[in-house]
Amino acid sequence: MRQQPRRDSRGILDPARLLRQVRFRRHLPTVALRPWVEHYWLIDWELTEPFVQHVVPHPAVNVVFQRDGAEPERAEVAGVGLELFSITLRGTGRVSGVQFRPGGFHPFWRRPVAELTGRRWPFADLADRWPPAAAGGPAGSGRCTGTDAERCRALDDVLTGWAPEPDPVTEEMISLVEEIRTDRSLVRVDDFAARHDVSTRRLQRLFLDHVGVSPKWVIRRYRLQEAIEQAAGGPLDWATLAADLGYSDQAHLVREFTAVTGVSPAAYARSVS
Repeated sequence: MRQQPRRDSRGILDPARLLRQVRFRRHLPTVALRPWVEHYWLIDWELTEPFVQHVVPHPAVNVVFQRDGAEPERAEVAGVGLELFSITLRGTGRVSGVQFRPGGFHPFWRRPVAELTGRRWPFADLADRWPPAAAGGPAGSGRCTGTDAERCRALDDVLTGWAPEPDPVTEEMISLVEEIRTDRSLVRVDDFAARHDVSTRRLQRLFLDHVGVSPKWVIRRYRLQEAIEQAAGGPLDWATLAADLGYSDQAHLVREFTAVTGVSPAAYARSVS
């Protein structure tokens, strides 16, 4: 089991600029929650002018608590985002977020996770959708106040109150998504299904129920995120990178990169250099 949170910047466009504008850090949850939760992410800011951040979403559900200035804390569930996510931060504020492992939200939601995909729902709007063990949604406040340790304990309390239960199918799905994330050779869904002796149709249904998106979408998203991260690291041979990540050719990489981020790989690399 992991002892430290992930340190990569995958999905964050121009991560160096983000870190110049806000305090961003990750923490692991209590041990009992780590099978399902990737990490907690905390952000604090004090800005003299608006700051816009863009993120290419992971195939993961997030639960987000945010407080802007002296306004009341608000909370929402963010399903897997299909499009580029943009947020404008102003003045002062804090966010305490939970990023679940892909497939890890199902024991908390207990419904097809695809119901949440592409949506951001305030807790109040989900009152009739919470599972019986969490009727009314996670209650309480103060997830955005106090020290990092206090904020993480508050998040632990929220998720523990959801009463998740271990589920072998969830464990299998989390493992399958991790395999896609780490194995560059996985570029075709039918090959992946055959590797695990399951039909492509069943694999697709399991992914929609537990992850919220198809296995093909997960494959494409992870390789695009790696391309974005490498583009921020310095000059690249784009044709070689495209081949390494399983794209049919450089043009395919350029089209997908541009469609999702709004800029070409070369333009993005120049903007962060």
